[in-house]
Amino acid sequence: MTDTPLLLAGDFAAPTREQWEAEVLKVLNRRRPEGKELSIDQAMKRLRTVTVDGLTIEPLYTESADPLGLPGAMPFTRGATVKSGEMSAWDVRALHEDPDVEFTHAQVVSDLERGATSVWLRVGADGIPVDQVGAVLAGVDPSLAPIAVSSSDDQVAAAKALVSFFKDAGAAKARGNLGLDALALAAVSGAAPDLTPHAEWVQAVLAELPGVRALTVDVLPYDNAGAGDVDQLAFAIATGVAYLRDLEAAGVDAAAAFGQIEFRVSASADEFLTIARLRALRRLWARIGEVSGVPADARGAVQHAVTSWRMVTRDDPWVNLLRGTIATFSAAVGGAEAITCLPFDTAQGLPDEFSRRMARNTQLIAAEESNVGRVNDPAGGSWYVENLTADLAGQAWASFQAIEAAGGMVAALESGLVAEKIAASNAERTKRLASRKQPITGVSMFPLKDEQPLAIKARAAVTASGLKPVRDSEVFEALRDRASAAEAKPTVFLACLGARRDFGGREMFTSNVLLVAGIDFPESEGGTPEEIAAAAAASGAKMAILCSSAKVYAAQAIEVATALKAAGVETVHIAGRRTEIGAEDTSVIDGEVFDGMDVVAFLEGALDTIGVAK
Repeated sequence: MTDTPLLLAGDFAAPTREQWEAEVLKVLNRRRPEGKELSIDQAMKRLRTVTVDGLTIEPLYTESADPLGLPGAMPFTRGATVKSGEMSAWDVRALHEDPDVEFTHAQVVSDLERGATSVWLRVGADGIPVDQVGAVLAGVDPSLAPIAVSSSDDQVAAAKALVSFFKDAGAAKARGNLGLDALALAAVSGAAPDLTPHAEWVQAVLAELPGVRALTVDVLPYDNAGAGDVDQLAFAIATGVAYLRDLEAAGVDAAAAFGQIEFRVSASADEFLTIARLRALRRLWARIGEVSGVPADARGAVQHAVTSWRMVTRDDPWVNLLRGTIATFSAAVGGAEAITCLPFDTAQGLPDEFSRRMARNTQLIAAEESNVGRVNDPAGGSWYVENLTADLAGQAWASFQAIEAAGGMVAALESGLVAEKIAASNAERTKRLASRKQPITGVSMFPLKDEQPLAIKARAAVTASGLKPVRDSEVFEALRDRASAAEAKPTVFLACLGARRDFGGREMFTSNVLLVAGIDFPESEGGTPEEIAAAAAASGAKMAILCSSAKVYAAQAIEVATALKAAGVETVHIAGRRTEIGAEDTSVIDGEVFDGMDVVAFLEGALDTIGVAK
């Protein structure tokens, strides 16, 4: 022990922004020719990141002048509650959606016995039959394990089934959520929103089930369809406001209405955006509570975070374990009261016992071994997180105001405004996915060559006319499906020129691009143009790609490409840029393969050239 305070880096002078900028320019201008150096404004532009919905992320943040605030206090940015320091993590909420009643009941029991603390049932045509809710919950004590339901086709029937179970188990003890969310249902189904059941169920719950919430503001349909972080926040707040107005008209005061709403939000593998989005939602909802006259201590938003379905991949599903871990950690750090980690095989079908166990244990390890749940707002005070939270809240509030000006969330859904906002985010994301500026590990980057599909039970298909859910990886999975359906294995010949030191890097890059679509790549290493052309002809490939360095291209590219075409190869591409060849006439080269290209368009064209049917 010492009376001298510990000063981290106290022996070093505090660097200035000007010094940091000088180091940035030193790095970025290291290989640039004299007279072509970047200015600091140009350098900063290169270092900034802009999200799909227009949020700018700076390369450097400094201390904010805004007060940090406290957990459990207005504006609740740092958490709706204060953790006690004991083993107080979050509600580990396991999702159950398998219509096999015997299997699901066994999994409910297994989850609760092995660490899950609550149950979430997807009820309806794509989940558990309504009349089997009681059967799958048999033996569950709702005073010990809260139970929530959701439905994409009949929310009222799901709510009735859960209330019936609660009453059989003893209404005074029940805790959970009835999952009523008319706007989310309308967003999925495409039907006109009907808020009529809300007030009736809220009043019934207030009178008979004091530990239950009737309403959910479910943001997942918007995330599944491609909404960005800003719009997800705006849709959540606009939906909550629509429900407050509806309940007020039915005679439910704002404080009681606030206590009947739970938010279901997405958690993605973008760690800091997820943390900041959960923090921003609490800030925004607290402001709504403030202007609505809700007592200060009751304005905190209760959030149930679910790892994003949109980020889950069908191919190389094991990487989903990493995505789910990052998303779970982010939700915990962001202060979610409940978390659901989707099993890694979710995109392939209904999860089995093993994948469910892995999803459950992802949370338990984070909570009980990593101790993430012991800390109040662990990201609080980070200049980056605080600024990102404020920026998200500010832009989401402006988007929320635009929705209000257009008539509110009901009108925004009916007019197509919500779909337009999501379409704009999807258009930008599609470009980033195609160029791999937004990479997907195991799918668009580092794909497996010979993947063995999992044996898994198919999920029931549900047809709806609303927002279309689409996973980020689907466009690449479609390429693989097209290739795997071909009668013969699609092949592209790699003509590797020179020695391995010349072609190694580009060979690796190009082969990985081809593997994205499941295209095989027989190759040659060195050799004369005639030998290379003979090897290509023997492979039967209709398309070839030259791989080497600029120096070797200048000496060999034109001659080898000419020989390849004489041997029957229809198209010849170069790994890199045509300018590296140094020749005036490069017309024998049909295309380029380079970092930042539209990989989807290139692979679709390659499959066309090879003759693979669409």
